[in-house]
Amino acid sequence: MGTSVTRLLYLDDSYLRVFDSKVLDVQENRVILADTAFYPTGGGQPHDTGKLTSAIDGQVYSVLDVIKGDGGVVHVLDRGGLSVGDEVRGELDWTRRYRLMRMHTAAHLLSAVLFKETGALITGNQKGVDRSRIDFDLEAFEREKITEYVNKANELASQGVPVRTYYLRRDEAMQIPGVVKLAGALPPEVEVLRIVEIQGIDVQADAGTHVRNTSEIGKIEVVKMENRGRHNRRLYFTLSD
Repeated sequence: MGTSVTRLLYLDDSYLRVFDSKVLDVQENRVILADTAFYPTGGGQPHDTGKLTSAIDGQVYSVLDVIKGDGGVVHVLDRGGLSVGDEVRGELDWTRRYRLMRMHTAAHLLSAVLFKETGALITGNQKGVDRSRIDFDLEAFEREKITEYVNKANELASQGVPVRTYYLRRDEAMQIPGVVKLAGALPPEVEVLRIVEIQGIDVQADAGTHVRNTSEIGKIEVVKMENRGRHNRRLYFTLSD
């Protein structure tokens, strides 16, 4: 779908709910915009949903899926009708987005506690609206210990710790211990990395959306724990307000 590049507004403002943009490319019901606040599926975080409203005729198109494409971020709509050059207003389903932001920051907090207490790296993760999971490379999987770590994460969250995002040169970022907590993974080969920092607790290279303060997370509650094989332990969790 062309060679256009989409400016990712959510990287600098996860709380941006409404934005104006221009259609750069169209293929039936698949649209690339010049700018977007819609998060495309990636990094274990699901895509946003919402709507696009045409500035020309007021027609409203539901955003059903958001995908990373070679030419930019592809917005999959409920139908075709937009054309290249059209001005549109995008609006996120904020209830869904904010829940995923809380889940994502909670996952960082949990992984930071597990890493500090056990040295365990993440072997997989999937955030969801209702529940999320994290897989850890952990030899022992004592339920009492995991419960203790979750309680510690909740205690930290309740302290209202600021969460901030900023950018560092790759060589500088890679000097930070634990900046990559996904086993076998490295940040993309780019000169500048986006960093998400839970002040005094965790620093990770990350391109997802997060809350501004850990007090927004709510309470992390364990749904279930699974032994997924040698050294692979899975923790399902949800959030309560």
